Amino acid sequence: MQADALTPIEKRTALSLSLVFALRMLGLFMIMPVFAIYGQHLIGYSPIWVGIAIGAYGLTQALLQIPAGILSDKFGRRPIIFAGLLLFALGSLVAAYSESVYGVTAGRALQGAGAIASAILALAADATREEQRSKAMGMIGISIGLAFTLAMVAGPILAPLIGLHGLFLITAAGALSGIAIVHFLVPHVISRAPRGETIAVPALLGQLIKNSQLQRLNIGIFILHLALTAMFVVLPLKLQNMHLSSAEHWHIYLPALLLSFILIIPMLIIAARKNMNKQFYLFAIVLMAASFIAIAFTSHSIATMFIAILLYFTAFNFLEASLPAFISMLAPAGAKGSAMGIYSTYQFLGAFFGGIVGGLSYKLVGSSGLFLCLAGLLLLWFLISWKIHNPSKIRTHSCTAKIKDEQHATLLTDQLLLLDGVLEVVVIIEEQTVYIKVNNQVFALAKAKEILGNQ
Repeated sequence: MQADALTPIEKRTALSLSLVFALRMLGLFMIMPVFAIYGQHLIGYSPIWVGIAIGAYGLTQALLQIPAGILSDKFGRRPIIFAGLLLFALGSLVAAYSESVYGVTAGRALQGAGAIASAILALAADATREEQRSKAMGMIGISIGLAFTLAMVAGPILAPLIGLHGLFLITAAGALSGIAIVHFLVPHVISRAPRGETIAVPALLGQLIKNSQLQRLNIGIFILHLALTAMFVVLPLKLQNMHLSSAEHWHIYLPALLLSFILIIPMLIIAARKNMNKQFYLFAIVLMAASFIAIAFTSHSIATMFIAILLYFTAFNFLEASLPAFISMLAPAGAKGSAMGIYSTYQFLGAFFGGIVGGLSYKLVGSSGLFLCLAGLLLLWFLISWKIHNPSKIRTHSCTAKIKDEQHATLLTDQLLLLDGVLEVVVIIEEQTVYIKVNNQVFALAKAKEILGNQ
């Protein structure tokens, strides 16, 4: 087995956990493009309650994301994942059999209470080597993008046939299938990745929340998902008003999403090779703002609407891929798990508040006013992000070492700091782990491992 390739066990773990993540996200996303239309028969239906119902999962997810990760560290990854998927299935059934928008909202909130994202990522980290961990995380990230794409197509196709009731039943079946996948396909591992790389550490949270660079990224993911949820409170109705039936909405979503994936490939490649991650990040924010302005002023031309939605999905997919990578690169050494926990909390809070903003704005200023408000919010995000550091060259490595005591830890730290490209070293004696934050263009990992191995 080549050192730079995933082992069969690592590959099986990454693929099976990616499938579980995708099934869960498919259930959360599939309702978004159709609820505003097919929820009109529900008792208490209104634009505001459409938004609350769509985004309700975000509030419970945000509140429970970090606690669930910490519990998985104490009681094991699998029990927390099983419990979360059961809650998700139960919430889907509550929503499926509700006759009011309030019941659907309660079901969506219960879905979000199955907050297993951090436990799944931690299990993936446990089963992979440090040098291969980013590949496993990348596969899970891709699965989320594919789930979003499939949801944008499946929702409009299936809703006319089986209604909201059927969509929620499919979602419940997906959650139960996820339990079977974890039980039968995910390998049982007894190793545990360094805690700082995977799980939020409560003692670090206050310090990380105050970190100005991470603050800018957290605000970014909050606005990104607020805009996403708010958009789908209104967009299905806007397309319907353009004489495009709900069953035909996927004719817009699918080609736009597929083309957007093609368009972001050169953006990602150039950004990485030319060390222009920050520049493309800012460009994507402006591109999304432009797409909202175009949607706001489009009321008749399907072709213009398609181009606007294409620009939106291109910007969204680029930003969705870039933000977690930026967090990983800019987080202090040994605090990536905590930084990602805070990031996820902001992400899901954005989804929740997006539903409220979408419903209220639609009622007060109409669909065009909503999209113009979102464009203004995106420009505010652009200004906030102007002073973000370019993370192109930064990476954190975690290495195991036999650390005897504090004096030995200090010696290792001093030696590692002498290496070219080393920016920060954190030694955790209890975990026998050394975190090294580096400029990856000049840092030689082999030299660091040589120092750690010779001690």
